Amino acid sequence: MFRRSLIALSIFSTQFATADTTLVGVITDKQKRPIANATLNVSGQSDPIKTDDNGQFVIKDAQDITEVHINAPGYSYKTVRLNADQQDTLTIILKDSAMEHIDVTATPLHSSALESAQPVSVVAADTLRRVQQATLGETLKNEVGVHSSYFGPVSSTPIIRGLSGPRVLITQNSLDVGDASRIGPDHVVATEASTAQQIEILRGPSTLFFGSGAMGGVVNIVDDRVPSSSEPTGAFIVGHNTVNAEEEASFAYTGGNQHFALHVDGFWRDGGNYKIPGMAKLETEEAHIEEAHEEHIEGVLDNSAAQSHGFNVGGSLLLDDGYVGVSFGRLDRLNGIPGHGEGHGDGHGDGAHAEEEEMAVQSDLIQDRWQLISEMATQSDWLDTINTRLSYTDYQHKEIEGDSIGTIFNNQTLQARIDLVLQELAGWAGAISLEYKRSDFEAIGDEAFTPPSLTEQQAIAIMQEKHVGPFLWQLGARVESIDIAADPIPWEVHDEATGLVEDTLLTLADTRFTPFSVSAGVVWDFSDYYNTAISFTHAQRAPSASELYSFGPHLGTSSFEVGAIFSLHADDELHFDPDNQVSKERSNNFDISLRKHAGDIGWIVNAFYNTVDNFYYERYTGFSSDALHEEAPAEGIDEHAHANLPVYIFDQAPATFYGVEARWSWQINPSVTLQLWGDSVRGKLDDGGNLPRIPPQRIGAELNVSHDRWNADVTVNHYSDQNTLAVLETPTRGYTMIDTHIAYTLPYGGMDYSVFFKATNLTDTDARVHSSFLKDSVPLPARGFSIGLRGSF
Repeated sequence: MFRRSLIALSIFSTQFATADTTLVGVITDKQKRPIANATLNVSGQSDPIKTDDNGQFVIKDAQDITEVHINAPGYSYKTVRLNADQQDTLTIILKDSAMEHIDVTATPLHSSALESAQPVSVVAADTLRRVQQATLGETLKNEVGVHSSYFGPVSSTPIIRGLSGPRVLITQNSLDVGDASRIGPDHVVATEASTAQQIEILRGPSTLFFGSGAMGGVVNIVDDRVPSSSEPTGAFIVGHNTVNAEEEASFAYTGGNQHFALHVDGFWRDGGNYKIPGMAKLETEEAHIEEAHEEHIEGVLDNSAAQSHGFNVGGSLLLDDGYVGVSFGRLDRLNGIPGHGEGHGDGHGDGAHAEEEEMAVQSDLIQDRWQLISEMATQSDWLDTINTRLSYTDYQHKEIEGDSIGTIFNNQTLQARIDLVLQELAGWAGAISLEYKRSDFEAIGDEAFTPPSLTEQQAIAIMQEKHVGPFLWQLGARVESIDIAADPIPWEVHDEATGLVEDTLLTLADTRFTPFSVSAGVVWDFSDYYNTAISFTHAQRAPSASELYSFGPHLGTSSFEVGAIFSLHADDELHFDPDNQVSKERSNNFDISLRKHAGDIGWIVNAFYNTVDNFYYERYTGFSSDALHEEAPAEGIDEHAHANLPVYIFDQAPATFYGVEARWSWQINPSVTLQLWGDSVRGKLDDGGNLPRIPPQRIGAELNVSHDRWNADVTVNHYSDQNTLAVLETPTRGYTMIDTHIAYTLPYGGMDYSVFFKATNLTDTDARVHSSFLKDSVPLPARGFSIGLRGSF
């Protein structure tokens, strides 16, 4: 199993003629068999190059090339460095690989998991299609180090190494998605995986090119809405899922000519309430039955239906030295919010339950997004390429109770980023990034738990790397200026002399932060096809407006949220003092990775240790909003229809996160692959106690079998009991999930068509996600079956 042959990259004629600076070559394996459709990413050139059926490739304008990155499915990733003493014939030998290696586009420097001092991974192609779910969190939940917030099957955001919300940045083509998902787990991530080409996950602090909001990591969704090439490509999928009677369809097409590229994609999804293995409400020793007026249907998760649709259209001018293009996208989504009122069969409401004490709550989202992207090579002695990215996002979602709108969330985000990729200097390659981002957020209505706010950010970052023998050194730094301004908060003042209560406005002082981050790491190729990576990052994060200024009921999480500028005192009486001082978060993160990336067996092991000063977290006070109103009527807490909510306040305290992640892959024979993985994260307060909603330990396995036109896999994930708990947090029982996927592929008319069948939760397990706010009332879906048809060319 260890004797699979080497792949050879044989560049038979390296021709740098003065009149025709063209590099011609061929890629083969050790047996001299050509490798078709291998991808070459060339430094200084925006378009990737593919080998033809004979393994041949041509690189034009090759006189200034310093690096060529080669990637082919089933083979180890390789970087070829060219120099002035290059021989006419260059031969590079690689082994077959049991692990998949794909370039990462999130940063301006070409990289893969093997070239990064910090752990990264990519989900793409058939793997992405196979694991795709209706939400981003559920799509990625089986990736090592990534869990899901799981706010029911309609909303789910990624948790990376125990961190989420304002610490994990979700980007679309490296630009902020500009939604409201970072202020609450009940808010949907406004992006779609069904039309994506790949999803990139950067673990640990990724602040150097993305800002302090990426202290926990980055999830970058890559699509072709702004095409960089006119090479004809296309894909579609249609399917049906039995667990919620969901129908879905999506398509994507890119084409054009030598001067212009056009892209269009779209999707549609409509499903009813999800089936669950038993009752939604988890029975406890204190409460074994529901109240008489709270009637729930066994085997159905009330108010969990959703429908969504969207499209993107874009075009690019293809120039000799790069491209420039624009796109427009629209996303619409209507879904129930599980755990909040009785739902309806189709999830879209007909007033049938209007008489219930608790009405169904729904979220109605609409987003318009413009993007401009350009990548241009230059003839400068110091500048290699200029990459420009600009986006404007107009986002709105309404929370609807019965037939009335309770709250409207609006967010307009403008972001501009210019990456200047530098020419090599003394062996150092790198880039400088300049960024501006403006976010105008407001919440209007009964559930406006955070006031309208305007956040502006300016930043400059630099990253450098250098190959020295078997070592790849990576250095980086970023400094930014963040200004946050919030509207006054309605407040009540109690005049003790007169006993009168007067309404007033509490003016909130503007806040300014100047966080900076530095990073240093090294990747050491200490043996053929083995390397280790060590990195240290000091990162600072400015708090978000919601962490600072929240004051009110958050219906989605069934809580009353209080921002960090307030201080909660419990002595003779309960009151709030809006004079609390707030600080930046400061983290020191150590990462170490060990990798084997070629041969029949490959593996990656990551370990991390992250200390955070002034860590913002929501502390459960033990009080309810009713108690606040009864005990402190003079301090701004109004009567509200959604009373008796638990009160959470954003506190700051030193915290520590540490854990391990591992993935192991064995190519048993050309048709059979076995993968094993596992991860564990611990999050605790340095002064004692644990942080809430930290995911449990997990191990998983996947067996994949491919034969002729058939492909099948079985996946098993086991989640351990979570008994390491925060104050007032309850334990969560472990569970095991078994899923399977079978596909048959048939080429016809220039396309590959695949009929697929997928089964999830085969054992019909009643499973609860510990990291979810709704774990005691919203279980994972029951056994479900999907069938559909995929096509691509």
